[in-house]
This record gives sequence, structure tokens and C-alpha cells, in this order.
Amino acid sequence: MATMSTQEWRAFVSAGTRTGKLATTRADGGPHVAPVWFILDGDDVVFMTGESTLKGRNLRRDPRACLVVDDENPPYAYVQITGTVTLSSDLGELVGVGHPISARYMGADRADEYTRRNAVPGELLVRLTPTRVVAQADIAH
Repeated sequence: MATMSTQEWRAFVSAGTRTGKLATTRADGGPHVAPVWFILDGDDVVFMTGESTLKGRNLRRDPRACLVVDDENPPYAYVQITGTVTLSSDLGELVGVGHPISARYMGADRADEYTRRNAVPGELLVRLTPTRVVAQADIAH
């Protein structure tokens, strides 16, 4: 097993269309995990979700979150990003982040379509600022 450098883990989480698995805390204290499309923006992980979704409600109540991105193929690797989130419903910010997220996961030719669909009232821009990163590669080497 090898610990990834900052440059390595940033490249790892940005590669291809890997989804993040976002962990939040339910109102009863139980865990909730959901996949999210995301990008890195400076030091932050950014993604979008609906205000009324369980993850949106959880993050509004408790801004602590953890995102895991993994490679499910041998020799396996993962990055775990723990931190706190800030939320915004500003449509300009949603469009600004929504377009590169849509391009990453749906391709440049469909980015406008998905941005128009997702950057709408009722959506939240979520910015996860890391307080701790664990990044391991070659787990089964």
C-alpha cells in the first residue's frame, strides 16, 4: 500500500467519470451514503444536489461530510475526503459549477443540456472544504 501525494490524489479523483460516495448524517444520527458527480475547485470538492433531497436536508442541518472516490479494479485505490460544507442556491454559481460537472460526466456535447436541467431553483451548490484527506494506492499489490 502506498500513500498518494496531494498531486496524485487530486489527479486520481479528477480522472474520468469516477463518482464520489458522499456520507452525511441523518436527523436520527444514522449514516446516509449517496453517489454524486463532482469536480475539484481549488482545494474544494464541489457538487450539486436538490434542497429537498435527503443529502441536501442532512447537509443543511449538519455541514459535516465525507466523500470517498475509489478504483474498484486491482490493485485498488481510494481517496477519502472529510470536511465541512457550505451551501449556495445562487443560480450563477450553479451554472458556473454545473457546466464543468456536466461536461465531465456527460461529455462536452451534452454539458449545456445537463447544466440547464440541473442549475435551477431548488438546487444547491455544495462546496466541501477538506479538513482531512486519506489517499491510498496499490492496496492489493
